[in-house]
Amino acid sequence: MGEMKIGLAQIEEHVKKYASIIASAMKVDVEIIDKTMMRIAGTGIFKKKVGIEAKGSVYKDVLRTGNSHIIKDPGKDKLCLGCSERNICPETLEISTPVFYRNEIIGVIGLVCSTEYQKNKVLKSLESHLKFVKQISEFITIKINEQNEAFLMQERMKLLYDILNIIDKGVVVLDSGSKIIKLNNPAMKELKLTPTSTGKKIIFERKEETIFGKETFEASIDSKKYNLVGKKFEVKTTKGEGLYIYIFDSLKKLNDEYQQFSAEVPLGIEAIIGESYPMFRLKEKIKKIAPTKSTVLITGESGTGKELVARAIHAHSDRKNKPFIAINCAAIPEALLESELFGYIKGAFSGANPNGRMGKFELANGGVIFLDEIGDMPLYLQVKLLRVLQERKLVRVGSNKIVDLDIRVVAATNIDLKERIEKKKFREDLYYRLNVIPMELPTLKSRGEDLFLIIDKLMEKYNTLLGKYVHTIDFETRKILMDYSWPGNVRELENVVEFMINLSDEKGIITKEMLPDNLLEVKEKEESEVSHIISGSLTIAKAEEYLIKNAIEKYGFDTKGKKEVAKTLGIGIATLYRKLEKYNI
Repeated sequence: MGEMKIGLAQIEEHVKKYASIIASAMKVDVEIIDKTMMRIAGTGIFKKKVGIEAKGSVYKDVLRTGNSHIIKDPGKDKLCLGCSERNICPETLEISTPVFYRNEIIGVIGLVCSTEYQKNKVLKSLESHLKFVKQISEFITIKINEQNEAFLMQERMKLLYDILNIIDKGVVVLDSGSKIIKLNNPAMKELKLTPTSTGKKIIFERKEETIFGKETFEASIDSKKYNLVGKKFEVKTTKGEGLYIYIFDSLKKLNDEYQQFSAEVPLGIEAIIGESYPMFRLKEKIKKIAPTKSTVLITGESGTGKELVARAIHAHSDRKNKPFIAINCAAIPEALLESELFGYIKGAFSGANPNGRMGKFELANGGVIFLDEIGDMPLYLQVKLLRVLQERKLVRVGSNKIVDLDIRVVAATNIDLKERIEKKKFREDLYYRLNVIPMELPTLKSRGEDLFLIIDKLMEKYNTLLGKYVHTIDFETRKILMDYSWPGNVRELENVVEFMINLSDEKGIITKEMLPDNLLEVKEKEESEVSHIISGSLTIAKAEEYLIKNAIEKYGFDTKGKKEVAKTLGIGIATLYRKLEKYNI
């Protein structure tokens, strides 16, 4: 054949499929451009930019020199100086390699990371990823050659299998009759198969649910069933036959990746996001009290991050390499709580483990035990806990053997323990034993611009978990989020961010329509009440009730919050208490 006439644009549909397979296998965004800098295929942030000229100066250098590039600091690298978008570059890592056909450069394949998590994961296996990109480049070249010279299907598929065997995901290729044509090593391991399994029938049945935005399947082979998470692709051969490629992970592996992601989140003060004055004071207090052995009582509304603070105290103490054991006193049935805390011996009670069991206090020995929701502990256990705190000794249920403890106790509650004491539901002596170092956590509403620092971190987390690229929240939505009272604090905020990112599209912009209904309803109700006050259609009493409720939601219902409410409304604290009682707030 003479001068080449077929280019990437002429095999656009094939190039798009290859880009999707790469993106699904490696969890990065992919774009493929031709020699005119026109984007032929794109996934993720590039999906809507197919058919648009690329601006990157790195690609121009690849087309000019034929050299591959690894840009570890996009926007700041010397090759980025000529790029018009270098100051707004959303990328954290870019790997680009040329596509050759008969010694002529016909395009560039780019692998792009948009988060630090993606970047770190790719850099850990950089050599195999570079080899993978190079082989994909050769694969595209073969496809062009096939268009001109009708290469045999077997040669093309062999290269595909070689490429897929690099990937740590399971890959199965089926014919139109659901029989195995090829499978890679991870697939054999996951499905308990061997290289001789070619020709066996395997049924992939798609389920309705998704996990972290990924499709779920049930694979059936040899009367055995496997739950998998992944993606299905259909590929047509040159003869028009249909092949089906499944790229998958097991549910266990996906969960392990999630746990690994969670484990990479630091548990010290650096994990507590916030630069507001209340958070500055909180972090300084943690640094001061962490090295001591004294018991800490953390109070604050639900969702303010009490366990995170407890873990930070542990991380900055001399017990940081010892156990941190957390137990929620409200989540365990009362009949089981004593054995969970203090353990039991063989034959202690009916249904017990025949070998006995260590309790949480013994497991935490040498380290820190975190007793969450301590206000819900039954009275009879409060007596035993008080004795353990005083003597630093315990006895397992059914035993008379004393166990010595070297342990630091951090307790937490969102209940007013003084009120519980007045109602005879909490022991006063236990309260004073716990409340050696009191720490009151601020509400999310009182932390000002910390709100958007936390949102940015949560967006990064759920972009990674859901395979999205959300980068902007529009002005109207930001105002609604800022005005909302956040009664559920950071826990509620995390749910809202996950919800919004699930509803986001390829634009990567959060708009008002993506907010949960309850936030929109609160906003509409506030606007309605304000308009009624302005128009004079509310009585003075109703307007006063609205203003007090709004201020309470903003500043909180604790003593400090009530003082702020009274100051803001220009009334005395005693007057405020009378009005709270009058309006049953």
